[in-house]
Amino acid sequence: MSLLSADHVCVRFGSDEVLHDITLSLNPAEIVTILGPNGSGKSTLLRALLGILPVAEGRIQRQPGLRIGYVPQRLQIDRTMPITVSRFLSLPVRVTDAAAVEALARVGMAGHDADQMTALSGGQLQRVLLARALLAGPQVLMLDEPTQGLDQPGEAAFYRLIEEVRRDTGAAVLMVSHDLHVVMAASDRVICLNGHICCEGTPRVVSTAPEYRALFGLGTQGALALYRHEHDHDHAGDDPHHHHGHAHDHA
Repeated sequence: MSLLSADHVCVRFGSDEVLHDITLSLNPAEIVTILGPNGSGKSTLLRALLGILPVAEGRIQRQPGLRIGYVPQRLQIDRTMPITVSRFLSLPVRVTDAAAVEALARVGMAGHDADQMTALSGGQLQRVLLARALLAGPQVLMLDEPTQGLDQPGEAAFYRLIEEVRRDTGAAVLMVSHDLHVVMAASDRVICLNGHICCEGTPRVVSTAPEYRALFGLGTQGALALYRHEHDHDHAGDDPHHHHGHAHDHA
């Protein structure tokens, strides 16, 4: 049984339909990436799945009592108000010092509990946000463009961390991105979105799909080569699920 699903979901802002006929599911311990260009509705879909945004049509189902950890795209910190990492982890729900230390160690931030949030690098901040999301023992982790602003080695390190978290906790992961380059190696399944689902399947299949090429152009062979290098096994059974309707712009 899936942990989370959308069934023919549409989301509208006024008369503007931002998401059309979205059907997807997330299974236990699965890493799924929603991929699309800027303005394609990725963050809107994530917020709808979280229940933050209402749907105009269709239905979203979450397993009863589902625990979700959320890592936002960015965090605005008031630089005039000092706050340590450990204090931040206790907002809005207080956690024990031991729980905070354990969560930080899990994401490679051991010893940083007394650091000021404003002193963290971009990569460190994302790891702290991930630690906070893990405190509730989530069954599903949702990440909205978690590596935005990081350099390529930082991206690769963060996605390796996500794979480790999935392995260690069994949590399913749903993340959104506009960049397939490093995401491919960390994903079991990719959903290509541009207002509607253009295509979906394994990263290898999606990267060669005409719908994906229409959105992202032909300069994607580096990402495919990276994926093949890190996943050297047979995908003969891969089946791309193409969704009719060509790419269109929601920017």
